[in-house]
Amino acid sequence: MTHLVDVDHLVVGAGASGMAYTDALIDHAPDVRVAMVDRRDGVGGHWREAYPFVRLHQASTYYGVASTLLGGDRRQSDGPEAGLHERADQPTILAYYDQVLRDRMLATGRVQLFARCDYLGGRTFVSRDSGERYEVPERCRVVDARYLSPGIPAETPPPFDVDGADVVPANELPRAGPTTQHVVVGAGKTATDSVVWLLSHGVDPDAICWVRPREPWMFDRASLQPDPVVYLGMVASMMRLASTAASLPELFSRLEDAGTMLRIDASVTPTMAKAPTLGRWELDLLRSVDHVVRLGRVRSARRGHLDLDEGTVAVADDALVVHCAADGLRRRPRVPIWQPEVITLQPVRAGFPCFGAALVGYVEATRDDDDEKNRLCPPSSLGGSLTDWARMNVLGGRASAAFGAAPDVRAWADGVALNPARVPPGPRSAALDAVLGRLADATPAGLARLDELSRPAA
Repeated sequence: MTHLVDVDHLVVGAGASGMAYTDALIDHAPDVRVAMVDRRDGVGGHWREAYPFVRLHQASTYYGVASTLLGGDRRQSDGPEAGLHERADQPTILAYYDQVLRDRMLATGRVQLFARCDYLGGRTFVSRDSGERYEVPERCRVVDARYLSPGIPAETPPPFDVDGADVVPANELPRAGPTTQHVVVGAGKTATDSVVWLLSHGVDPDAICWVRPREPWMFDRASLQPDPVVYLGMVASMMRLASTAASLPELFSRLEDAGTMLRIDASVTPTMAKAPTLGRWELDLLRSVDHVVRLGRVRSARRGHLDLDEGTVAVADDALVVHCAADGLRRRPRVPIWQPEVITLQPVRAGFPCFGAALVGYVEATRDDDDEKNRLCPPSSLGGSLTDWARMNVLGGRASAAFGAAPDVRAWADGVALNPARVPPGPRSAALDAVLGRLADATPAGLARLDELSRPAA
């Protein structure tokens, strides 16, 4: 038997993007009805399966949904990041999403959650438990909130063969037994978090082998705080430096000198620019690990050996190989967000996917014409290589100009804490006026140069 679910929007995926979209949609379209479908047993997406010591790498303020501030805009009162805005941990994030679902969505009577259900395509989904099938009406818009959903080690097998080695995802670190050596595989946020966790729990740096196929550039977390003077000041400086850069490596070196970008090893030029944030206290810990393997990607993990693209290295026979090599940022082609059959959630400005999803929800609620919606919200891309990072900023800058030219969208965006570039209404300080002046002066030339640097050589 197939049940009809009488809704106007079917949101496939109840993670961060799906929740942000639904929240903004129901807030500005008072009659709309929404069904959210997710294969997991609740809301929160990959956070339900993330490693237990994970924290947001950015301030909590930038994450979640537009209507409900995550973390209350609180600052840390002690520890190595005292004075910086707090970063929520996994239990806090899951409790937040449960509260938003209960108090903001289900309480309206206009949102339904179908957990533990598989989307079958088109307008149909099925319960994993009962096998019952559900359909939505032809008028219903399908919203793909999974298009760029991240891969995480807990749900992704190691991207290499395992032959006799003890290989675990990062999730298992707190439960793992003693070993003479930890081998951390990966160079992204999961890997840096894992190394920091090990060192913070008394593991000797010399007992860690870190396989880094590529070296990453990372933002100094202090430069991305939810304060317009701080954040927009960083962007103004970045645009000014970009405008005269001869190359992208030179630009990143300038950003490092300016205190914006960080790299783990000053003797190696990074080629990866997914650009998560990092605290300088974390950087100090990471730099204490001397045994770094740069021989490409791991092809197989054997007892006592790792085979890589460019050679083989010996490891301890009882080494615990920590798999951190899932694709946390999925690189898929940009597509128009609004298409006849589907609304595909993607970033709009550079980075900050929760803001992008909420923005799409607001525009969907306040406009009727899909062409106009696509004009206001052209999709951006994600970082990867230095060129990818530059392109992301060019596309994000153009998108910000597009939606910022619509007075109501701009007013909404300036009132949403998810937006890192917001200028809150009300009196402005002299410091903020000065930053806005520098930003206006530097952005045209900075974006033009980034556009040139991100294009293939002739």
